[in-house]
Order: sequence, then structure tokens, then C-alpha cells
Amino acid sequence: MRATISSDEQSRTFIENARRAQIVRAAIETIGELGYHATSFAQIAKRAGLSSTGMISYHFRGKDDLMHAVMTEVTGAAAAYMVPRLEAASDHRAMLHAYIESNLDFVRDHPADVKALLAIMRASLTVGGGGEWLGAAIELIAEHFAAGQRAGVFGEFDPMVMAITLRQSIDGIHWLLAVDPDTDVAAFAGELVATFDRATGPAQQ
Repeated sequence: MRATISSDEQSRTFIENARRAQIVRAAIETIGELGYHATSFAQIAKRAGLSSTGMISYHFRGKDDLMHAVMTEVTGAAAAYMVPRLEAASDHRAMLHAYIESNLDFVRDHPADVKALLAIMRASLTVGGGGEWLGAAIELIAEHFAAGQRAGVFGEFDPMVMAITLRQSIDGIHWLLAVDPDTDVAAFAGELVATFDRATGPAQQ
């Protein structure tokens, strides 16, 4: 999958893009550790090794703009992590398995990124895109279920209801990890795969 480069990115110098990436990374780690509301430009600047918050203000129009950049970074990283495994799946059921497993593997391997994304989506009413991103993700899952039904791989159920159930089930790992950081994420993924295999059922029993 080829990366898409925006016109804004093309117009910036290499150094400017590197500085923005440094600030975004520091924001991710700070939000992941402290939460959305406790995160300030001063804390982000300190973590990024910047002499003042002015450098952040130079690259971002404000906190909302920076939060947009964080969301774009994390969702882009998640897509890059998951898409190769989804594309390698041989059929609709294998793709369902790959979606669950790769999603939870990303949660396990990028905890700060996921915490930051969730914190922004839950806490900020002014940063647009969080609800749109989630809605788009659910729509894609529903379309996959519907396509699998047409192919005779899945049984009869409401694709949208099943898509919402799947997304919420995957997101349940965040509560478990908050309660028990040593939760076996791979085992959780295995249970979800088995559960949704039963729930979606083959068209012919």
C-alpha cells in the first residue's frame, strides 16, 4: 500500500516534517501517560526536548490541530500494521480472523499510541474526526460481513449489528489492560476469533 503524501507535507521541508513528527510522538507518549486533559504544551515540549512551547505553536495552530495530527498518525500506523495481514487472508472468514488478531496485536505492541487515540476520542468534543473514523471503521466491517454472506461464507445476521458488536468486543481489551496490564492479549484474540466464528456461523451447517 503506497503512502499518500498531502500537499501540506510536500510544501514543508524535511526538517519541518521531522520536527512535526517529533512533536507528535512526544504528544502521543505524554497523552498515553497522563491522559488528555492533563497534557499541556509545556509537558509535550519537555518530553520532545524543546526549549519552549513556541516551537509547537509554530508547527501547529493549537491543541486541536496537534490532536488531529496525533489521530492521523495513530490510525495511519494501525492501518499500515494491519493491512498486509488482511490482504494476505484467503477468504472472508480468514480476513475476519486477521482483523481481530492484527488489531489486538497492534494494541499490544503500541500501547501508548492506542491510549492516546482513545483519550482524544473520549475527552475532546472539539477535535473532529474521532467519531467519523469509528463510524467509517464499523461501516467497512459491516460491508465485509455482507460480502461474506453473499459469498455463502457467513450465516444470516444483521451485518451492522455484528460489526458494532465486533468493534466493541475488540475495544473491551482496553478495560482489561487497565485492570490487569499483564492480560494475555493473544489469548483474548483467540477467544474473540472463536466467539465470532460461532456468531457468524457458516451459511450451511
